Amino acid sequence: MSKDLLFEIGLEEIPARFIRAAMEQLQERMSKWLEASRIANSGVTAYATPRRLAVLVKDVAEKQEDISEEVKGPARKIALDAAGEWSKAALGFARSQGVTPEQFTFKELAGVEYIYATRNSDGVETASLLSEGLNGIVSAMTFPKNMRWGTHDFKFVRPIRWMVALFGSEVIDLEITGVKAGKVSRGHRFLGTEAMISQPSEYVEQMRAQHVIVDVKEREQLILDQINQLASEKDWTIAIKEDLLEEVLFLVETPTVLFGTFDPSFLHIPQDVLITSMREHQRYFPVLDTAGKLLPFFVTVRNGNAESLDVIAKGNEKVLRARLSDAKFFYQEDQKLKIEDALAKLENIVYHEEMGSIGDKVRRIRQIADALSKKLGLTDTTTAEVSRTAEICKFDLVTQMVYEFPELQGTMGEDYARKAGESDAVAKAIFEHYQPRFAGEAVPASEAGYVVSIADKIDTIVGCFSIGIIPTGSQDPYALRRQAAGIVQIVLEHKLSISLQEIFEIALNVHENSRKMKHSASELRINLYEFFGLRVKRLLSDNVRYDVVDAVIAAGYDDVVAVVSRSLALNAAVQNQDDFKITVDSFNRVSNLAAKAQGSSVDPALLTDNAEVTLFETWQSLHNPYQEALSARNADEALRILSGLKDAVTGFFDSVMVMAEDEKVRSNRLALLAGIDADTKAFADFSKLVW
Repeated sequence: MSKDLLFEIGLEEIPARFIRAAMEQLQERMSKWLEASRIANSGVTAYATPRRLAVLVKDVAEKQEDISEEVKGPARKIALDAAGEWSKAALGFARSQGVTPEQFTFKELAGVEYIYATRNSDGVETASLLSEGLNGIVSAMTFPKNMRWGTHDFKFVRPIRWMVALFGSEVIDLEITGVKAGKVSRGHRFLGTEAMISQPSEYVEQMRAQHVIVDVKEREQLILDQINQLASEKDWTIAIKEDLLEEVLFLVETPTVLFGTFDPSFLHIPQDVLITSMREHQRYFPVLDTAGKLLPFFVTVRNGNAESLDVIAKGNEKVLRARLSDAKFFYQEDQKLKIEDALAKLENIVYHEEMGSIGDKVRRIRQIADALSKKLGLTDTTTAEVSRTAEICKFDLVTQMVYEFPELQGTMGEDYARKAGESDAVAKAIFEHYQPRFAGEAVPASEAGYVVSIADKIDTIVGCFSIGIIPTGSQDPYALRRQAAGIVQIVLEHKLSISLQEIFEIALNVHENSRKMKHSASELRINLYEFFGLRVKRLLSDNVRYDVVDAVIAAGYDDVVAVVSRSLALNAAVQNQDDFKITVDSFNRVSNLAAKAQGSSVDPALLTDNAEVTLFETWQSLHNPYQEALSARNADEALRILSGLKDAVTGFFDSVMVMAEDEKVRSNRLALLAGIDADTKAFADFSKLVW
């Protein structure tokens, strides 16, 4: 027999950003407890609204499963003493398992006899376990921030106001912080009333009757359907941002979509400003036309029904007008600020105690960017654009608009720079130098944009590393991992002819000449290379087998474009070439013996066997074309050329005794293999491939 189990925790409003994780945590903890308690069930479903977390477990067994397990004890020679009596070890094992020595059996394992005890345990009634189990689940839950209330020591995300705990129709005896579990839940704050839950299976529908949609997926679909219907009716494009939808989803129990308007005169303000103000301050969805231009409308989601929507819309319009008026004021005031005056203010803003002001950072960015321009061989015009972009790239940090909306960094810089008479290239590059801000965002498209972006990011990374701020575990306060990944992505996307080490060297030189560093440049080079190696490895792992990634990384990743090219070529060969394993085996045979070589200088006069002459000549004929293909980052061609050694290597090992008695011959043959091995290792460490 089985019953359904319902557990609902009623709370004061939970911050929207905490709810999904809390819901999933409750579901996971309930599932694990049921499994650990040997209580069979048909699955756990989680529900959540701003005021509740709940789980419904279907078909919960009324009794634990009985268990019978065989436990291995000491070996026979330890379990029995010289007189054939049970030893202290055997008697202790019997006590620990709740059996008598007479119940022992002997079984052989790997040629050794051990004693075994069979332990039986009868399952108890599920109902007797639920109170303690649910209490433990609630007590174990963790949140980014906790609260204490009243005189209680108990901590939770928000004060608990009611609980529903039912096993079938029976109430579970549970009390937390003076709140006793019962059958009564609470409906919508102003549309509903208390709801008597008679059976767990009726929970969803009984809450729906009280204007509460507890199913998160259903609630989300209701919001999307209403938005899409409105967009269709009005011929609008309603911009749905994932994180905003997630937040709105957990702000409402009964969602009703409505729209309002705002004064079209605000549209002369940059579109991004208006959208940010609507999204961040009011949780509104912006409305666009088919061309992506902002329209004087907004869409919001009400926590309630469709009554008096016109009144609700007017109230939202008044609030939005105030917000947009603030944005308009900030925007107009910022127009009075000259770029030079803004740059002067940067000197008074501390970037970091040990790395100086933001003004200091900007000067380092400019020096790094100028050096990168030279290294990349950019034109004089582009070099000038890079230098000017780097010089003013952070001026918008002191504007009122960015102070109010930090996420508009770069966006306002581009707009204000253009209005101040800067070239389109420089204005665009100011915006682009923040890219990519997050995974999946496009990299800067312009040369000035990507050079300054690299300069900004590597300055931050080197600066932090130099004072001992290196990400560990989940700790990465300066988002160094994201910035390193951004540099890797930029180099790859634009196929830049620059190595990671060259980027490090430029930044290290600038930092050494402008400030004191806690760590030596040589130590920082090692740390930086290892740090970027993890970013490159993660990049490769998105599309390439793990063993292929390990193989190409072992050959070096200083040239990001080259290592990606090598990984794709090798991955394709491993997956698509039937005989490629034979090629790899030949390379590995070479590598195994090459490790014994004292050098790689080959004397052709000492090559006497036809097979070793053939191998030497084949290698010599392939070496230069292979190196040229590698230098050109043409990994497919390089691997094709390298694979041409297979037959010669096989023939060599079939007929040549490498470890000849003559020391000179032996050393010469090992040197030949060492030279070939050096070429293969420049592509990948083929021994890391798994078949």
